[in-house]
Amino acid sequence: MNLKDTGARFVTGLHRAVFDATSGRLLGRMAGMPVLALTTRGRKTGKPRTTMLTSPVQDGDSIVLVASYGGDDRHPRWFTNLEADPQVEIVMKGRRSRMRARVASPAERERLWPQVTGTYGGYAAYQRRTDRNIPLVILEPEDNA
Repeated sequence: MNLKDTGARFVTGLHRAVFDATSGRLLGRMAGMPVLALTTRGRKTGKPRTTMLTSPVQDGDSIVLVASYGGDDRHPRWFTNLEADPQVEIVMKGRRSRMRARVASPAERERLWPQVTGTYGGYAAYQRRTDRNIPLVILEPEDNA
């Protein structure tokens, strides 16, 4: 594990502790976006893995996530976990929900990307840092998936 991975794990743990202790009342928004705790199942271990993320776009019951990892050339672990098992759980705005994840189609990404970068311009900078096409993930309630 490199320094970036270790730092991300530490910051996520600290953020999650405050978020959980206050049911999202503290640190429930960052950069104008709602924060959520995403729990995936580890693709190798099968154990639950939780990370803190922001959602730049919400469309009805659907929630959009950006698998940017700060513009790293690697996909974030949460993304590779949900590719292996798309059933996830989130906590957002004090509510726990079971969701199904899917990668946005090229047409959906083309439509959503301007909204994503309009909400937080940092995502455009992240995309410029890497050659990989940063995936957008759409979470939908299990009963709608």
